[in-house]
Amino acid sequence: MPVGNVTLPEMLSIAGIRLGVAQAGVRYANRTDLCLIELAPGTTTAAVFTRNLFCAAPVTLAKQHLVQANPQYLLINTGNANAGTGALGLLAAGECCESLAKLAQIKACEILPFSTGVIGEPLPADRICNALPQALADLSEQHWAAAAQAILTTDIVPKGYSCEIALQGKTVRITGMAKGSGMIHPNMATMLAYVGTDAAIASPLLQQLLQEVVEDSFNAITVDGDTSTNDSLVLMATGQSGVTISMECPADVQIFKAALAQACISLAQLIVRDGEGATKFVTILVESGKTKAECKQIGLAIALSPLVKTALFASDPNWGRILAAVGRAGVNDLDVNALTIYLDDVCIVEQGARASSYSEALGKAVMAKEEILIRVLLHRGAMSQTLWTCDFSYDYVRINADYRS
Repeated sequence: MPVGNVTLPEMLSIAGIRLGVAQAGVRYANRTDLCLIELAPGTTTAAVFTRNLFCAAPVTLAKQHLVQANPQYLLINTGNANAGTGALGLLAAGECCESLAKLAQIKACEILPFSTGVIGEPLPADRICNALPQALADLSEQHWAAAAQAILTTDIVPKGYSCEIALQGKTVRITGMAKGSGMIHPNMATMLAYVGTDAAIASPLLQQLLQEVVEDSFNAITVDGDTSTNDSLVLMATGQSGVTISMECPADVQIFKAALAQACISLAQLIVRDGEGATKFVTILVESGKTKAECKQIGLAIALSPLVKTALFASDPNWGRILAAVGRAGVNDLDVNALTIYLDDVCIVEQGARASSYSEALGKAVMAKEEILIRVLLHRGAMSQTLWTCDFSYDYVRINADYRS
């Protein structure tokens, strides 16, 4: 089960966004595996995608379509990633878009395709096309929860977030959903995530805000160090709340940005809590660095270490593994004798050696917890970075060994 009390909250509807689901049988029968998101006219969108050079066919096509037109539909399938499929994969993704375009009487370039699932297998486009009428008939502003369930693969629970903020005497909503459990080490955004708001935001500002909040949310998590071929994050602004956010009022921009950041952080943390086989949720805070980049570099070295992650699973206070990860992070002018490292509030390292106040019993008590804070003080500046990760358990190996079966 996911680490902590993970439940889907009330998913507030966003005026101008309708969602529908269907069973296409992409990989398994009798499973809801197709999701359609319809955007009202006038909606602006922003998106970020994986930087994996083997990006999936739907990622390539979505990027092309974003340049050509304003999206009216997002089409998402699970069970098949349509990645590593070459020219035939692009044709299959295009066929799905063409089929939906005919049904909706729009252009194919007004549709953004997304896929998640097994890599390297041909996409059964005919099954998706046959299920499109069902998904269209299911469209509703109230179907965020159903959509959050439909986009899952190895996830145990659906992941969602909703909030309301007051701006200009009116109420603005933000609602989002995400999927992801394994192959989690984003290098842009996340596995698949879709966030909607009823504020009006011009596309350039929307894109700027998205890229800024991604760095400290989806780009600050890792489960296993593997960047997916299909990672995609889309932010949609319908404008139907009557509130316009622009740089003419920087205060409103900052209020909205803070709310958007919280939405993305919450969704990102849910992905880590539901990491494949996870039993521990770990926050890594690197403080007092010269730059934010070096803090992140050191934090990732800890988060990505298989030895640290297996020690976390075993509740083994083997603090030497953390120390070694910091030392090999690649910050060449780091003074290791100046470091201080904590497990929660237990100091484990000071001046490059075991802290005088540390005992094995204190360390073991912290490592036995479900939620753990690893805090590293570099004592060389004023910058910091927070990251989130999980442990490696027996189940992680089992899940990925059996994934294609």
